[in-house]
Amino acid sequence: MLQPKMDSASLVAFVQVSESGSFSQAAEQMFLTQSAVSKRVALLEQQLDTRLFDRIGRQVSLTEAGRTLLPQARDILHALEDAARSLQNLSGHVSGKLSLAASHHISLHRLPPVLRAYTQRFPQVALNLRFDESEIAYEGVLKGDLELALITLAPQSDPRIHSETLWVDSLQYVVASDHPLAQLSKPDLSALNRYPALLPAPDTFTYQLVQKQLARLGLEPNLGMSTNYLDTIRMMVRIGLGWSLLPESMIDSGLTRLPITDRPIHRPLGLIYHRDRTLTNAARELVKMLRDTCPPPASDSR
Repeated sequence: MLQPKMDSASLVAFVQVSESGSFSQAAEQMFLTQSAVSKRVALLEQQLDTRLFDRIGRQVSLTEAGRTLLPQARDILHALEDAARSLQNLSGHVSGKLSLAASHHISLHRLPPVLRAYTQRFPQVALNLRFDESEIAYEGVLKGDLELALITLAPQSDPRIHSETLWVDSLQYVVASDHPLAQLSKPDLSALNRYPALLPAPDTFTYQLVQKQLARLGLEPNLGMSTNYLDTIRMMVRIGLGWSLLPESMIDSGLTRLPITDRPIHRPLGLIYHRDRTLTNAARELVKMLRDTCPPPASDSR
């Protein structure tokens, strides 16, 4: 029978080694010596009377027991953090660390005025702001590494994730003014797809929106070059390397809209957080400010 002697420090070390796949990297992330991390993991293995890692040379991999423990260890640590946040929130103070991620597009084109107002109003909040692709930020919230994320919302959301729309991008098919497609009076998706597309990677939410529209005609995107930075895509379209689908707010005189006679594509942008996580006062205030500044065009709480 297992004795409940596990301590949070040992669990943190176990999770860090599991995620990094290395005792040395985990030690760097925890600002400890490798020996200290090894001792914490060894103590946990002793308490549980089972080996959690296979160590072959410099390679570290989870045993079956380690794989079983990992999600439960994360849940335990998140529950402890949640309890601490609940108590801290009672003070009403808006301070401490706020872990937040935003997509590159939102960071450049939507977030700056809100973030400026927030930091001026709550100077005691230490922002831990990451600029991630939407899909990476989504996983960060799901795993509990992030409190909030501002991203392109997933077409189908995990039931553990609360999401709400703050902005909606109207996406337009565009080419350079001297591109052959720009000379057609009534281009359609079939004509469009004869030329290379400049789109984000296939695993992105934006690509999936394009793929879904083309699939109605039995087409698969004719993907040329790919990058997840929309500003880079805009540059490549301008110089004639292909067509793309860009937010209307990014279209300038160097681009020509194609009057594609099909359903318009709208891309919802918004915030997400984990339903089972108690948000800090700092996170709550940012959510409130986002809602007040950017009233959602439609309710979207999934």
